[in-house]
Amino acid sequence: MGTKHDLVIIGANEFQLPLIRKAHDLGYTTHVFAWKCGDEGELAADRFYPISVTEKEAILEVCKSIEPCGVCSIASDVANLTVNFVRRGLGMTSNTAQCDLLTTNKFLMREALESNGIPVPGHWLVSNPALDLSIFDGEIPYPLIVKPVDRSGSRAISRVENYEQLANAIREARSQSFRGEAIVEEYIEGEEYSCETISYESKHNVLAITKKYTSGYPRYIESGHDQPSGLSAELVEKVKDAVIEGLDALGVVFGASHTEFFVTPEGEMRIVEIGARMGGDYIGSDLVKLSTGYDFLEMVIDISCGRAPRFFVHPHYSASSVRFALSDDDIRDSNPCALQSSNRIIVRRGTKSFAAGHVASNSSDRLGYEITAIL
Repeated sequence: MGTKHDLVIIGANEFQLPLIRKAHDLGYTTHVFAWKCGDEGELAADRFYPISVTEKEAILEVCKSIEPCGVCSIASDVANLTVNFVRRGLGMTSNTAQCDLLTTNKFLMREALESNGIPVPGHWLVSNPALDLSIFDGEIPYPLIVKPVDRSGSRAISRVENYEQLANAIREARSQSFRGEAIVEEYIEGEEYSCETISYESKHNVLAITKKYTSGYPRYIESGHDQPSGLSAELVEKVKDAVIEGLDALGVVFGASHTEFFVTPEGEMRIVEIGARMGGDYIGSDLVKLSTGYDFLEMVIDISCGRAPRFFVHPHYSASSVRFALSDDDIRDSNPCALQSSNRIIVRRGTKSFAAGHVASNSSDRLGYEITAIL
């Protein structure tokens, strides 16, 4: 028999660890589900269940006996699908199955946003290259970006310069896609950003806007993030309006969301995607509270337990940043963070072990990170 203190968390990797620790700080007993592979969350959990996050029916059956007060996860589209499935199965408030589909399928997402007048890149779905590739051997301008239609973490993203490179890029993207599909999209010139929001009963609140850095051509692996974003106040308001319209178009009602967008050299905005979950890379779990004072993690837990989020502002810094090491050279860099100030402090560092000469191929195999803040 569950109690008001039993909280289910889907996932146990490094990005779920702050959520598990926050739940402990708030007095919850944590029941963590994930494939058993030695992740940090396995040891941090009060109760660990070695069930893959994709086995949603099995997790639901166990949760029926736990009778938790809430079910949640952060920073993972795959885990979030199971969160919503379990919540619906337990009769808890949740986003709909249609919202799940629209916020995890990049092609359907773009179609929904575009049909509501929200600016997005040009985009094409490739499910059968033998039939679909011919449309790209003509008037469509290069370069193009190719990615799996339903994955995150910079997996199998590539830029192609011409038609001859397209087939291999699509083959790789489709191999990483759960659905075996790729999305080909217009290449947008400009700076990259993200927006963190929290929603409760369809009321959306923007918590932070973040400047994003990547490794650039050809893989665009995320290498760092800064808050605040440095965007003008006028552009920030335009971003907020577009993000809120986008959340409504996708049917987001409850929980955290993470919107990625470009700002072109002409100052125009293009939304790349909206995920109905907190942003990863320590953006939501660490940077938001460090730079704004909003406890994003506590808000996620509150909503999972059926309570409206509280917008108490904790003491905070003026800016926060995270930088990731993509190679040995980055690890050897004694000062990889862009926040240069005499008041700069290191909040936390972490490294992973890889063979000598390792170079990251996606966000999951980066060598380490450093979170910093300015007083």
